[in-house]
Amino acid sequence: MSEQPKVRFFLGANSPAGFYSLYDQLMDRDRAERYFLLKGGPGCGKSTLMRRVAQRLEEAGARVEYIACSGDPGSLDAVYFPELRSAIVDATAPHVVEPVCPGAVDRYINLGACYDSAALRPIRRELEGVMEGYGACHKRARRCLAAVAELRSGARELLLTPEVEEKLDRRARGILARECRKTGQEPGSARQRFLNAVTCQGVLCEFGTVDALCSRVYELWDHYGLAHTLLERLAAGAMAAGYDVIPCPDPLEPGRMLHLLIPGLSLAFVTSCSDLPWNGKRPYRRLRLDNMADSDTLRRCRGRLRFERKVEGALLEEAVAALARAKEKHDALEALYNPHVDFQRVEETAQAIAGELLEAL
Repeated sequence: MSEQPKVRFFLGANSPAGFYSLYDQLMDRDRAERYFLLKGGPGCGKSTLMRRVAQRLEEAGARVEYIACSGDPGSLDAVYFPELRSAIVDATAPHVVEPVCPGAVDRYINLGACYDSAALRPIRRELEGVMEGYGACHKRARRCLAAVAELRSGARELLLTPEVEEKLDRRARGILARECRKTGQEPGSARQRFLNAVTCQGVLCEFGTVDALCSRVYELWDHYGLAHTLLERLAAGAMAAGYDVIPCPDPLEPGRMLHLLIPGLSLAFVTSCSDLPWNGKRPYRRLRLDNMADSDTLRRCRGRLRFERKVEGALLEEAVAALARAKEKHDALEALYNPHVDFQRVEETAQAIAGELLEAL
């Protein structure tokens, strides 16, 4: 029996403007019951603690939403337990999270106390030197991503004409009429998540999350950034009908939507292209948005568009390489810290948090 896909998103993105955060949307802070804010430096066990707690809660039957780190997709930045209205988050930079209701809801967990400071003092200069050039790696990545975003914006301006927008609007109205009956309830809400990320491992998309949350998938074949217009209309219509939605922005242009999930309808709209094709179960429907662009314009500009896509690919490869160099430096730093961390204490803290959450199930 195959394992059920896990729900994994990103809440931070390596964007052209630097780190872009959606951590304020992890959960509704007004309705939160428990929010554990982890503090501590590199290698002190923050991701390990979250993984341990999530494992125990999953074994007990709780739903868990995993928030992966865009800098290192193998590491966790948060875990969210929707039924318990509770979460654990790495509250350190660049995704700093501050308490709203300290003590009653929000609690600091200081994993920095697990360091052996006496053992770390003699290697202070080595700790300080290992991250030399780290900032330059991220600056290089940002410049490459900014160039990619600029090229994509130019192609979109060329092809997204008022006539194409009208076609997309009509298609959205047709889909809403077919798929989205009004509930008679209050309008739904939106909570954003990144499904994609530019990482040290390449450009990733958590397609398994779509399979975990939605049984029906519209695959939107789109190379030119046309999907946002359609998705924006669909999200507005679904919320007006009373459904909560998960808009998934483009990490390269966070103001534009790349995917849309409507779990209450078990329905997803996923942008797909030849560089990052949909690899989940057979789509319920496939819409070729590229075909909505004016054929004469596409024919006339085919050479330019093909060249720009090749340039985009090279720029993305360089951005990924820069992020990989930054990751190597961070790994070296963690390797220096790890031998001087009391992981038994980290484990005991994890079990104490898990026990408290299990009592609330």
